[in-house]
Amino acid sequence: MLDIGYSLSPRFPDPPQTVYREADTHTLRHDLFCGDVYLADTEADREISTAWGWVPVLDFAWALCDIVERIDADPRGSRASVPQRAELDFTESADRMLFERRFGWVDVEADWMRQDEPPLTFNHGKLRREARDFLHDLIADLTDLHEGLADNPVIWDLQARFPRV
Repeated sequence: MLDIGYSLSPRFPDPPQTVYREADTHTLRHDLFCGDVYLADTEADREISTAWGWVPVLDFAWALCDIVERIDADPRGSRASVPQRAELDFTESADRMLFERRFGWVDVEADWMRQDEPPLTFNHGKLRREARDFLHDLIADLTDLHEGLADNPVIWDLQARFPRV
């Protein structure tokens, strides 16, 4: 079972003068909603998580949805034997999460994992569904917390680009 989650950091609050209705893509992706994120395999009781407090969680959700689509670029889909790879880099750090799809499975690992620790492995379809659910749930949480965010056209486009599966 795959679980994707987040927590917002009280150490890095959004600037009080932010007009969420008018925030541009760069601001939404890199300057707001800082915290930590995790991907967990609940059956194996293992997770990959950040503990830095400054990860832009909306950017993480957005990038994760992008990556899941990018590693599905081979027209043969789950029959493709050639690995499809992508990485998610964290802007303020040299750390990365690495994704590799072979057949219908995606291995996820991070630079900060121990060398002897195996990657987390998820079904690609499940990862796609959970990533999109995470994005929509996160947007719902953020729009409840921040007045005007639900009226931002960037948020509308993001929700339309990655609808729930």
